[in-house]
Amino acid sequence: MLRRVREQLRQAAVQMAKRPELCCGAILLTCAIILPLTLTCSRVKDVVAAARSPVRFFPPEAPVVDLFLGQLEEADRLREEADVSVVFYYAPWCAHCISARQHVQQVALRLAHQVQFVAVNCWWHQGRCRKQKSFFQYPVIHLYYRRIGPIEYRGPVQSEYLENFIQRVSAPLTYLPSIGALHTFLTHHQQAVVGFFQFGWSPQPAGFITFLLSALQALRRDHQGEVRFAVVTNQAVAEGVSLTEDESVYLHRRLNISLVFPRTERNFTAQAVCDWVFENRERVIHWIQPMGAKSYLLEAELQKGPALLTFLPDNPFTANQLLTQVTDVALHYHSCCGSEEDSSSVPLCCQSLPVLSVDAGVCELCVSQCWALGLYLHQAQFSSSSCRSVQSWYSPSGRFSVCCRSVPNPRRCPELLSDSITGLQCRTNKTLRFYLLDAQLNWPLAQRLGASGNQSGDLPFITIINLRDETHYVLNRTDTLADFIQNFSVSYSPLHRHLVGHKLQQQTQSLIQEVTSDSFLHTVMDSQRDVLLLYYSAWCGFCSVLNQVFLQLAHLFQGNSALTVARVNVGRNDLPWEFMVDHLPSVLFFPKHRKQMSVKFPENTPMTVPNLLRFILQHTGHAPWEESGGGVEPKSLLEAELHMLQREVFSLHRARERLSQQLAVLWRENRRLTLHSHTLETQNAELRERSGRLETLYREKTRQLTHSVHRLQELADTSEELLKENTLLKVLLNALRDTDRWGTDRQEEETQDTDGQEVETQDTDGQEVETQDTDGHERKCEAS
Repeated sequence: MLRRVREQLRQAAVQMAKRPELCCGAILLTCAIILPLTLTCSRVKDVVAAARSPVRFFPPEAPVVDLFLGQLEEADRLREEADVSVVFYYAPWCAHCISARQHVQQVALRLAHQVQFVAVNCWWHQGRCRKQKSFFQYPVIHLYYRRIGPIEYRGPVQSEYLENFIQRVSAPLTYLPSIGALHTFLTHHQQAVVGFFQFGWSPQPAGFITFLLSALQALRRDHQGEVRFAVVTNQAVAEGVSLTEDESVYLHRRLNISLVFPRTERNFTAQAVCDWVFENRERVIHWIQPMGAKSYLLEAELQKGPALLTFLPDNPFTANQLLTQVTDVALHYHSCCGSEEDSSSVPLCCQSLPVLSVDAGVCELCVSQCWALGLYLHQAQFSSSSCRSVQSWYSPSGRFSVCCRSVPNPRRCPELLSDSITGLQCRTNKTLRFYLLDAQLNWPLAQRLGASGNQSGDLPFITIINLRDETHYVLNRTDTLADFIQNFSVSYSPLHRHLVGHKLQQQTQSLIQEVTSDSFLHTVMDSQRDVLLLYYSAWCGFCSVLNQVFLQLAHLFQGNSALTVARVNVGRNDLPWEFMVDHLPSVLFFPKHRKQMSVKFPENTPMTVPNLLRFILQHTGHAPWEESGGGVEPKSLLEAELHMLQREVFSLHRARERLSQQLAVLWRENRRLTLHSHTLETQNAELRERSGRLETLYREKTRQLTHSVHRLQELADTSEELLKENTLLKVLLNALRDTDRWGTDRQEEETQDTDGQEVETQDTDGQEVETQDTDGHERKCEAS
C-alpha cells in the first residue's frame, strides 16, 4: 500500500516537473482555499462570545441553598443529611421558574426549621445537573423523605398548595391514639386507609416500613390528598375497624364493603399495597385539575357522561364546609339502599361500620349519608323498629354489624340535602359524575360556563354539563343542589339550558344588527321579517374579510322593513344546538313565516354581493296574502322591493306636482317684487338727485358762514386791540397832564417875578404840544 502511494507521488512529481505551470497553479489554488478558511474560522472565534457565568437565583437572605453552578453532588449530600428536603430544579431564563421563586421562598421562610430547601441550576452547561438530568420543562420540584424519593410535585406552584404537600410528605401517616380520633379520621376524609402495627417488640416493624413506603407511593399518584393513610398501635382501637392481626391494612369505604388487604393473595410490598388501595377505593366525587390551556383531562372526563362540576374556593389549610356539603349530597346520590316501605325484604346496607361489641348495643346508620359516617350511636337513641336486621360475619373481615333505617340529624343535614336524591343513581339513566375544581385556579373556565363575580363568594358555582345533548345547566342561588339534581334526572327535565352570552355595552346605530344569546330568538325568529345571519368569531380571519361584503349588502337593503342583515359572534355567545353551525364563517337565511325552513349559503359559492343577493331573492318566502288596513301585503322580497319602488315613484310624482304649483306661486310673487323694485329704484334716483342739490347748497352756505365768522373774528380782535391802545393813551395823557401841571406850578414858584410875556410864550408852547399830541392820536385812529 505504501509502495503504491509512493509510486503515485513520484509520478505526480515527474508530471509537475515536466509542467511547472501546473505546479504553480496547484500551489496558488491551495493558498486561495486555505486563506479564506483561516480568516473565517478566526472571525467565528471572535464573534461568538463566551457564556456568562451564572449568578444566584434566590436572594441571599432566603433560607434556600442556591446551587447556581449545578452542583448535583452537593444537592445529594444536603438531601441525605435532612429528614425532609425539597429540591427545586430551575432554569434562570424560565418565566415559570421566576414566577415560582417567590412562592418557594415564602414556603421556605415558614418551614426552614424542619425542611431543607435546595435550588439547583439545571441549565448551566458546565454543571453536573445539566449532564445527568433530562428535564423537558421547568421548574421541577422533587421531595425526599429520609432518603426515600424522589416524590415529584405536580400541583400548582403556589405557596399554600406547595406547603400543604410538603407537610403531607413530612407526615405521611396520621397516628390515631383513640377511638374518637379513629372516627374523626374516617369521617373527615373521602378515602381512608388504616394500618395496625404493634411496636412492643420492635421500634420499627418491617410491616410498618412497608406501610410508610406505600403512603409515600400514594403521594406520587395523588397530589390532591384524596387518599389518607393512618396508623393504629392500640389493639382496642384496631378492633374498632375489625383489625385483630398485626400488620393489617384496612381500606374504609362508605358505599360498599370495607376491605382488608389480602396478605394471603398478594405480597405485602409498598407497591402492592398502593395498587390495591387505588384499585378498590371509592371515588364518589373527583378532584380534577386541568393543567394548562391545552389540557385534555377535563374533556376526557366529560366524554364519560353527564358531569356535575363544582367550583370551590379551596383552601388547603382549613376545612371547607362547602366541600363537606357537596360530598354529603354525592353520598346520598350514590346510596342505592332498598326501599323503606318494602318491609318484606331485608335492605342491603350501602354502608357498613363495625360495632365495638354486641353487649354495647351500638347501632350503625347505613342510609343517611348526612350523618358523619363512622359515628356510633347507642341503641337507646332509636326505637326498637329502627334496626332492620342483624347480620353476623357481615364482611370478609368477620365484623359484627347492624343495619338501621335512615334517621335524619338536623345538626349535620344542610339545606342542600333531600331524601329525594337518596339512591337516585340507581333510579335514573342519566347518571351524574361529581367533579370538584379549585375556583382559584379555574375561575376563567367557570366564567365561560356562566359564573358571575369573583371566586371569593360564600357559595360554590355548580353546573351540569352533558356533552351528548350539547347542553349545560347552572344552579341558581335560590334552588337547592338536591332539587337541581332531581330536576335533571327526570325524563322531561324542567331545567332550562344555560346560554352564555356577551351583553353589548351600548346599542349603536348600524346597518348590520349585532345578535347575542339574549336577543337571538327575538331577532332571528321574527315571523314578519326575513333574516340573513352571519356566524363569525374574533379569531376567524375569513370572517373579517366578509364584513365589507355584508356592509355593502346592508347598504342595498337599507330602509327595507322586510329583511334584516345580522351577525352573531359564536365565540362569545352560546346558541341552541339546532341553530349552531359546523364551521366559520357560515351564512344562514331564515325566511319569514317559514323559520323552520332555514337555508344555508352554499359552501362552494364565493361570498360576494351578487351571489348573496341572488341567494336572498331565490329563497325569499311565499306567504299567503294577508289583508291589512293599508292594503295587501306583498308575497316575496322582490315584490316588496317593486312595491316599495312604485310607492316611491308615486310619491315623487305628487311631490313634483306640489313643487310645480309652488314654483308658479313663486314666479308671480317674483314678478310683483320686480315691479315694486323698479318703482323703488326710480324713487331712489329722485331722492339721490335732491340729496345732491341739498348737499351743494349746504356746502355753499357753510362756506359763507365760515367766511363771515372769520371776518367777525378779525373785527373782534381789532376792537380788542383798539380798546387796549385807547386805555394806554388815556393813561399816558393823564400822566402828561399831571407832569405839565407839576412843572407849571414849579415854574410859577421860581419865576414869580418874570414877565408876563414869557408866561404867555410858555402857554403858547404848551398848547402847541397838546395840539401836536392830539393830531398824532387822530392819525392813529384813522390808521386803525
